[in-house]
Amino acid sequence: MAEQKTRTADIFFQLTRRHLLVFFKNKVRVLYTLLVPVIIFVVYIFFLRGMELDMVERNLPAGLTLTVELHNYIAAVIDSWMLSGITAISVITVSLQTNNVFVQDKENGVNRDFASSPIHRNILIGSYFLFNFTVTMIICLIFLIVCALYLVCMGEFMLTFANVMTIIAVLLYTTVAATLMTVFVASFVKKEATMASIVAIFSTAIGFLIGAYMPFGLLPAKMQWVENVCMFIPGTHGCALLRYAFMETPIKELGSYVSSLGIEGVETLVADVAGQFGYELNFFGVTVSPQWQALANAVFIVIFLALNIGVGKKVSEVLGLGKKKKKKHQ
Repeated sequence: MAEQKTRTADIFFQLTRRHLLVFFKNKVRVLYTLLVPVIIFVVYIFFLRGMELDMVERNLPAGLTLTVELHNYIAAVIDSWMLSGITAISVITVSLQTNNVFVQDKENGVNRDFASSPIHRNILIGSYFLFNFTVTMIICLIFLIVCALYLVCMGEFMLTFANVMTIIAVLLYTTVAATLMTVFVASFVKKEATMASIVAIFSTAIGFLIGAYMPFGLLPAKMQWVENVCMFIPGTHGCALLRYAFMETPIKELGSYVSSLGIEGVETLVADVAGQFGYELNFFGVTVSPQWQALANAVFIVIFLALNIGVGKKVSEVLGLGKKKKKKHQ
């Protein structure tokens, strides 16, 4: 019995290793996957960063002078807000792109070799999940290193060791949800060309849908329904959790600095920045704190886990594992 379990585990990890080798062997695919978050990052630096900073600094409370220190604190908050948003986008887009290996195996008929072998269906499907999760984590961790280097170079690195550990933990948590969601989506795809179209659509829209490009706090009151709808989209709560991990210390540092100035009314600056670029969501007028965001993310994990199990036969068809059984019944 123990020997059988060991053999099953060995097959599982060998399959996962095979998927990883297929993915990383295609240098163009790896480069493209890495470039997606980097391109968004570069666009932010050259086009959006100045606009966001100018918007906040033009609305400073009366009597508050914009000093170099205040500028740096505000920049640290805004940069942390955007970097966390790009990370949240990357978790979903990278996971979706990684499924090209999953779909490619179907299109190229590689799955038929698996179907003719004594490999259990669940082991094969599970190996694709682990492969997707591993690649997504590796790419996003590389991007996090880029983010850290940027903050250090800009003199805005305020993250504590606890913040860094929280970011990694949230990244793990959100990657599980993203992997379950994207594999479910890919389970209905049989052609790489179709998958490429889906990736293009998702990559374009997801940043707006989860509030990564534009904070929900900046929406006018009559557009509040947009945030309410987006709360039902997987990734919104993961984005908010990443913002909590990224922005907690920079917002505290900004608050400490403006409080030390002793100017009446400057606390409103912190409240405005935290409200517009903060990490709390609003659902039908009720503030959704990070604890509830984490719970919502857990609900999405359970939902997509159930959906993946429920469409197990469909996943098997995409892999070519369901046809064999169908022929036997005939």
